[in-house]
Amino acid sequence: MRSLFLKIFLSYWLALALFLVLAILITLAIRPPRENPVAESQQTEFLNQAVQAYQNGGPEEARRYMRSLRDSHHLWAFLFNEQGQEVTGRKPPEWIERVEKGQTHTIDSFWGRLGPMQFMRPSMTAPDGQRYIMVIQLPPEQPRFGWHQMLWLVISIAVASSGLVCYILARYMTAPVVRLRAATQRLAAGDLSARVGGLAARGGDEIAQLVRDFDAMAERLEKSVNAQARLLNDISHELRSPLARLNVALELARQRSGPSAHSALERIDLESSRLNELIGGLLTIARMEDSSEAVKKSPIHLAEMLDGIAQDADYEAQSRNCRVERVIVEDCWVMGAPMLLHSAIENVVRNATRYTKEGTDVQIRLESAHGPNGQEAVVRVTDSGPGVPEEALEKLFRPFYRIDDARGRQTGGVGLGLAITERAVRLHGGTVKAANRPEGGLVIEIRLPRAAVEVAQEQVTVPALQTGLD
Repeated sequence: MRSLFLKIFLSYWLALALFLVLAILITLAIRPPRENPVAESQQTEFLNQAVQAYQNGGPEEARRYMRSLRDSHHLWAFLFNEQGQEVTGRKPPEWIERVEKGQTHTIDSFWGRLGPMQFMRPSMTAPDGQRYIMVIQLPPEQPRFGWHQMLWLVISIAVASSGLVCYILARYMTAPVVRLRAATQRLAAGDLSARVGGLAARGGDEIAQLVRDFDAMAERLEKSVNAQARLLNDISHELRSPLARLNVALELARQRSGPSAHSALERIDLESSRLNELIGGLLTIARMEDSSEAVKKSPIHLAEMLDGIAQDADYEAQSRNCRVERVIVEDCWVMGAPMLLHSAIENVVRNATRYTKEGTDVQIRLESAHGPNGQEAVVRVTDSGPGVPEEALEKLFRPFYRIDDARGRQTGGVGLGLAITERAVRLHGGTVKAANRPEGGLVIEIRLPRAAVEVAQEQVTVPALQTGLD
């Protein structure tokens, strides 16, 4: 069955058919047995005796025989001639007349057995040529269930049968959707190897086609990203060789040239340094984008790391009459790659000292906060610069993104520092975001999963003890 529409249509159709079948079968099952099984086998004999009584004694004798049937067998009988008249002179009820005319089913038919009142309708032709029809009404049955109980029973059958079919249908339809959603979340989280596959992709309906299309899209995306990363890595490596030769040639040119070429050579040296920095940043991003390289993590004392970063940045910021201060609200340990995390935070701090107003301070604040996955170490770097437009806050961490190209050229930035920071923090299971301060300036917040102090210190001291013993 290749169409999802047909699956839904046939499933609901099956639920309705199953309900009707179960309702009929249970209705037949709960009917009590015949109270007068003899009546069904002797109906022809009852008719013969009634006709004899009528022919021998007239309507009064026939009426007396009918009364004896009622007293002995609890049967209500009426005898009709071929003109449709009741021979005893009684006025039969309307439903008896309908049975005599064949307008009501008798118990020898399927629908007659399901009716509330059940009748027998034997007929015969007497020796004098007259045709007689006898309508026998069986005594009313005492139902095992009342009307209200029967109504609730039918409702229960409908709910149970339709619920069972709909449950199976829902499970069948949502199982591949749930797997598709999980694969989509993994793909959105950066796992390019996420696939749905399995039985969900083997069918021929619309959901199976969607699963196959998703797997094809994910595979194409993974190949494209990997090819881009390999291209970036290869280009960066290939540029290193001519750049090294350029630096050698630059030194030779300095030795052989006079003072008139000094400014031009210094410019070449500056641009060469910027190009070298750009290549280094590209290689760093390429390595971090390669998911096959696992980050080797060790305990990191964030307060000590921030102290070193603040001292270096404070020394560099003196040229602009700025200061970098460190505020430790709560000491924190994290698990990570020290060099990678140091570079990530240092990029943010240097970016802040570059754009803060002259004579202002840059603050590095460390504290702890409760996040969705437990305790987190929060590092906030605050400056007093012009800030950034609100629509640019989400773009700050993209590679090569600069708000002002002219300002980027003046400061020497190429737009890779914050991109490296975002990828490094993401590899450590953390998040980074930027926001404008109400009083002016920018604050960048880095959140990292916090490690327990006891666990971190134990992992630091145990290797030291082993080294001492060796």
